[in-house]
Amino acid sequence: MANGYEDMETVVPVDVLTRADVEVTIAGLEKGPVKGAYGSTIVPDTTLDRIDGLYDALVLPGGVDNAERLAAHPGVVKQVHAHNDAGKLVCAICASPALVLAEAAGILDGRKATGYPDFSNKLAAYGAVVTDQVVTVDGNIITGMGPGAALPFALAVAGYLVGAEIPDGMAQRWRITY
Repeated sequence: MANGYEDMETVVPVDVLTRADVEVTIAGLEKGPVKGAYGSTIVPDTTLDRIDGLYDALVLPGGVDNAERLAAHPGVVKQVHAHNDAGKLVCAICASPALVLAEAAGILDGRKATGYPDFSNKLAAYGAVVTDQVVTVDGNIITGMGPGAALPFALAVAGYLVGAEIPDGMAQRWRITY
């Protein structure tokens, strides 16, 4: 994550994954607090340059400023490719599917994806099959539309990692569908 991350698209997946008993490591591009687009501040657990190896999943929050910073960082693009090439889960929401996965990493060619509606043309231009769904799962790729999709996106990521029972239980308790 980088300055300008979309607050909900960052905090909600961290919360849901933690509740699903998934160990979460938050990595920033630089050391120190990272400021969200709408006022939250998160102190990452580590920095991208200290990441060694692969995780079960790579989750990229949106926010245009954040997505542009992520896409411009060669370490992020390298991690996206490494996770995808290893068949690990790669997830992005809002601006990040178009700006990071499609444009910078090029992994959405021929893959179903969604993202913030203003970026649908960009997704399509980079070869993605745009679904316009709130959340789209295509193999090891999960994409979400935007802030309103943060919870269903997070539940889909959790379901992929731990099975459907836990996120389905959360959704039932919270009376939501995803």
